[in-house]
Amino acid sequence: MLKVSLARLKQGHRTIPFPAQPPALPERFRGLPVVDSSKCPDDCRACAEACPTDALSIEGKKMRLDLGRCLFCTDCTEACPQGAIQYTQDYRLATRKREDLMLEDRTLKLAEALEEKSRRLFGRSLKLRQVSAGGCSACEADLNVLGTVVFDLGRFGIQFVASPRHADGIVVTGPVSENMRSALLETYAAIPAPKLVIAVGACAISGGPYIDNPEVHNGCGAVLPVDLYIPGCPPHPVTILDGLLRLLGRIDVTDRAPAIAQPQNDSNT
Repeated sequence: MLKVSLARLKQGHRTIPFPAQPPALPERFRGLPVVDSSKCPDDCRACAEACPTDALSIEGKKMRLDLGRCLFCTDCTEACPQGAIQYTQDYRLATRKREDLMLEDRTLKLAEALEEKSRRLFGRSLKLRQVSAGGCSACEADLNVLGTVVFDLGRFGIQFVASPRHADGIVVTGPVSENMRSALLETYAAIPAPKLVIAVGACAISGGPYIDNPEVHNGCGAVLPVDLYIPGCPPHPVTILDGLLRLLGRIDVTDRAPAIAQPQNDSNT
């Protein structure tokens, strides 16, 4: 017991101070991508052709990036000779509406809090049931990490529960394969109303790399009403935590994502 106590004292306080302080992210972290269509010549489509999920579309000189489809793979930045697309270290990505994930030379509209009645219900205690609807376990792993001492999700009154009957909402990962569709719907039906639906990761939002495969439903939005979208492949645990806290009104709504931030072009978390 003495050795355990000494080891704990040596480790010190391990829980990050977020959201009171910005998180410390590695230099290789890939956050919010920003686009600058003014750098694009009229006849260049190299970035759109390189994108594996058709997240990029170009009309004339206007470039549009669907953050819900983006895999944060940097294929577009490597293909773009003008540097019109750059990844930043901005971890704030969650939105309330699917259309808000469409970026076109504008600031990302971050998730707003639930209405007052819902905040009274869920603001201090939120129980969530997680369903992997055909996911690869990457998003699932980052959700699991939120329960560790580093992130300590429970300090915000948010917990993952085993039974949907004990839950206030459902967190969906994966593209919703046909084999998981019934299980997902049954889990959602078992959660008492009112209830929340949170889509985590590109697969759960749009189908990710499996978009339009006949065996998937291109995300949970096709079968369930979604209250919060958290993009990424996978999204960083801080990105997920930021989205959850914004939904509950625990982060100042004036804390907006910048239109342009300092780029980082290396690999993800």
